[in-house]
Amino acid sequence: MACLITKGRTEPCKDSVGGLQAVYFIDFGTLGAITYASSSDEITAVAGSPTAYKYVLKGNSSLEQTITSSRENGTTFYDQIVNLTLKKLSPESNDQLALIAVARPHVVVEDNNGNFFLVGTEFGADVNGGTVVSGAAMGDLSGYTLTLQGMEKKPANFLSGGVTGVGITVSTSDISDI
Repeated sequence: MACLITKGRTEPCKDSVGGLQAVYFIDFGTLGAITYASSSDEITAVAGSPTAYKYVLKGNSSLEQTITSSRENGTTFYDQIVNLTLKKLSPESNDQLALIAVARPHVVVEDNNGNFFLVGTEFGADVNGGTVVSGAAMGDLSGYTLTLQGMEKKPANFLSGGVTGVGITVSTSDISDI
């Protein structure tokens, strides 16, 4: 099988920034059939009836994807890591984060450039670490850190038109202090 490169890349403008605005958790397996753009792996629609639960973020959260490729084994996969910092402890937050920790959700990541990525498209994402921390000094974090990991055949897919643009409903049931 020929693995042909089809395009080059010019030097882009310096008009992007780092960081995440929000993550959306979606129950695994509710996306249904996924429609992709004809010229890329960008997702244009989902056929299921998924509901996303939005978590707004401020600072210290990231998406990092590591390419792991083995010539000997003939394999390549993308290790998708979502690191989240959620400020303020609450009973409701404890309950929801405990559910996320034992689930295998699909995770939509919204970055500060207006891009939306679907982590765990095929296999979901697992929580593999985190903390519930009160902080020691007045300025320390009192809240949660959470690390989710997806392992996929391709990088996290862009979503055309964001979460609602592909047919995902965003729940309006929120925890006021997350």
